[in-house]
Amino acid sequence: MKRRALAAAGVVAVLSLSACSSSPSDSASQPAAASPSTKAPSESGTSAPGSATEIAFAQSMIPHHQQAVEMSDMALDPVHEASPDVKKLAKQIKAAQDPEIQEMTGWLEAWGAPTAMPSASGDMADMDHSGHDMGGVTMSGMMTAEQMQQLAAAKGQAFDTLWLQMMIDHHEGAIQMAEQVKAESSNPQVIALADAIITTQKKEIATMTSFLAP
Repeated sequence: MKRRALAAAGVVAVLSLSACSSSPSDSASQPAAASPSTKAPSESGTSAPGSATEIAFAQSMIPHHQQAVEMSDMALDPVHEASPDVKKLAKQIKAAQDPEIQEMTGWLEAWGAPTAMPSASGDMADMDHSGHDMGGVTMSGMMTAEQMQQLAAAKGQAFDTLWLQMMIDHHEGAIQMAEQVKAESSNPQVIALADAIITTQKKEIATMTSFLAP
């Protein structure tokens, strides 16, 4: 009887140890919990669809920047005999706005939106989008074809004065557009670019105004 009792106790002990040893493998078979740092693609950057206002802003600001770059190229062309101060500012404007054009183009491609406004066609000098309103963004400050031709025909001091006056108006339009999208957008990248445009171009307006002072 004692031998039977001891044998039964041994079986119980073996079963108990077996049950304990199976616990880790059971827990390992459970699916791992999702990492709290994982984000869906739509929760980060500009991969989420852009709003009508954000799309309109990018589609409007791209040609707006392109015209500023065109004006800067004119200032850097020796034929116009621009002053060193104007040339320096033109280089600064190109250096800031060329990358911003690429950034906004990337947004529109990520959003699956056209990279140009529906009404935009032809050469920049042939387009007049001043006062153009789309998606809550008013495109303003664009020079007309006649104004661009007038600038192209100027040189020396006359060119400097006209270029500065036109670029001030152009910058004021860009600031207005940036303020409009900043008030409507919740996209951190769009807001960051709008802030950069407002800050940079306000400083440049102050510089250009000082150049025009008697």
